[in-house]
Amino acid sequence: MSQPERRCTYDPLVELMRRFESVRPQETAADPLEGLPIEDRLKRHIIDGLKKNLERDLEEALKRYRPLEIVNDILLDGMKTVGELFGSGQMQLPFVLQSAEVMKAAVRYLEPRMEKSAERSKGSIVLATVAGDVHDIGKNLVDIILSNNGFRVVNIGIKQPIESILKAAEEHKVDAIGMSGLLVKSTLVMRENLLEMNERGVHHYPVILGGAALTRAYVEEDLRALYKGRVYYAQDAFEGLRIMESLANGQASGTSPVGAGRSLSHRLPDSEPDLYRFDGVRSDVQPVQPPTPSFLGTKRRDRFDIFEIYRYINPVALFRGQWQYRRRPDQSNPEFDRWLAENVQPIFERLQRELAPVFQPKVVWGYFRCRSEGNDLVVANPEGGEVRFRFPRQRDGRRLCLADFFRSDEDYVAFQAVTVGPEVSRYERGLFESGDYRRYLLVHGMGVETAEALAEYWHQQIRKEWGIDDQEPESMKLLFSAKYRGARFSFGYPACPNLEDQKGLFELLRPERIGIELTEEWMLSPEQSTTALIAHHPQAKYFNIR
Repeated sequence: MSQPERRCTYDPLVELMRRFESVRPQETAADPLEGLPIEDRLKRHIIDGLKKNLERDLEEALKRYRPLEIVNDILLDGMKTVGELFGSGQMQLPFVLQSAEVMKAAVRYLEPRMEKSAERSKGSIVLATVAGDVHDIGKNLVDIILSNNGFRVVNIGIKQPIESILKAAEEHKVDAIGMSGLLVKSTLVMRENLLEMNERGVHHYPVILGGAALTRAYVEEDLRALYKGRVYYAQDAFEGLRIMESLANGQASGTSPVGAGRSLSHRLPDSEPDLYRFDGVRSDVQPVQPPTPSFLGTKRRDRFDIFEIYRYINPVALFRGQWQYRRRPDQSNPEFDRWLAENVQPIFERLQRELAPVFQPKVVWGYFRCRSEGNDLVVANPEGGEVRFRFPRQRDGRRLCLADFFRSDEDYVAFQAVTVGPEVSRYERGLFESGDYRRYLLVHGMGVETAEALAEYWHQQIRKEWGIDDQEPESMKLLFSAKYRGARFSFGYPACPNLEDQKGLFELLRPERIGIELTEEWMLSPEQSTTALIAHHPQAKYFNIR
C-alpha cells in the first residue's frame, strides 16, 4: 500500500548538522520555538535558519506590529546576531546563508502587506565585478548579506566597465559603489576606475573594493591617496556590511592617511619590466635529459567517469576553502575533523550524485618541442611557426625563472586545458536568483573544485603517458601536495603571472574544440575551466617572484 505524499518543509540533513553547532537550540520532539514570545521566535527563525512555521509566526506578529516594524526591529536584529556569531567563529558561512534565505522569505511574505510609501532601505549600493573579470561569487555573497540586512543592492553582474557602473549608480540613485574582482589585473582596473571617477568629478560616491588579489595596505594607502572621495577595503561580506552601516550612520570617514601612497608598480610583478629582463645570471636548476613524449601535437577527450574525477577533489580545498567551514574557537583540530566527517562529508557525497548529470568534463592536451632562451620559452607549433612565452625571474634567492626548467638546445613541454562545462554556471546562477543561497555556495564550490580535480587527474595521466610517473605518491594527500615529478603551472599565478600568455596556449591547443573560449581580458569561459603548462623537470616546483 502506497504511503501518502508528505511535504518536507526543511532539510533533515541540515537539521542534523545543527545539532553539532554550539549556537543551536537543543532539539525536542515539540516545536523548539514553542512558548517563546513572538519577537524571540522570529529572531530564532533567522538565527537558526528555520523556515518551518515562519509564515504562521509572521501572521501572529502582524497582529501587533506593522510589516516594516517587523523587518527593521525584529528580523534585522536577528541578522545582526548572525553577523556577530559569524565574526566570532561560532557560525559557519553555509548556515549564515541559510539564515539569509529565511530573511528573504520573511521579507517576501511581508512586502505585499507594506504600505506603498514604506521605505525599509538603510542605504543603497551598486555592486559590480570590474571589466574583464568573470568571477562573481564574492560579489554575490556581499549582495546576499547586504540585501538581507536592510540595504538596497543593485547587482549589475560581471565584466562591467566604469561607464556601466556609473550609469547604474546615477540611474538608481545609490549611496555607494562596490567593485569586486579576483585577478591581479582587476586591481589595476579598479585603480583606473577611481582615476576615471576623479576625471569625471563623480568622487562623491564612497567606493568599497574587494577581491582575492587586493590587500588592505594597497587600498587604504595607495588607492586612498589617489581617489578624491572615500574608498574602503572589505575583506569579506560582513566587513562590507560594517562599512555600509557606518556610512548610513555617518561614521565612516575614509580619509587618506598622511604620507600614504605607494605606486602599484611596486607590488605587481607583471608591471615590473626588470623581472622579465635576462641579465645572464640563471638559477641553480640543473639541465636533465628530456623524456620524449609518445606523440607531438594535440589530442582531446570528452568521455569521463565523473565519479573517478571526484576522487581527485581535495576535501580541504573544498570544505575549508570554497565552502568556508571553519573550526570554532572551542574545537580542537581532531574534533573539527570529526565534525567535518560526520556532517560535511555527507553533503559532499550527496552533491556528487546530484551534480553528476550537470558536469560535462572535457580535456585537450598536447606535447611540443621547445627550447629556453634566457627568460623565454620558445615552443614549436607543429602546424607551423613558434610561440614565445616570457617569464619573470626572481631578483634574489635562487633567482628562479620558469624557463630554467627547460634545456636551451632541445626539450619538450606539455600543455593542457580542461573544463567541466557551462551547465554548472547556469545552474548556480538559477540558485542565486531564486534565493537558494546556501546551495548556491555549495554548488559553486563543487564546480570550481571538480574542474581543479579534472586538471589534477589529467596531469597525472600526462605523467604516465610521458613516462615520468616514477615518483607517484601513494596517497591522495601527497598528490595534492604535488609530491611527484614535475609541476603544472597556470597563467596568472606567481611563476607565470601574465594572463595574456593564454593566447599562446590557445594557439597551440585550440581549446575552442572543447568549448573553452578566451575573453577580451584573457580569462577562460566557462569559469569552471583551467589551463596549464606542464614541466617534466625533477626540480620543477611552484615558487613566488620576489
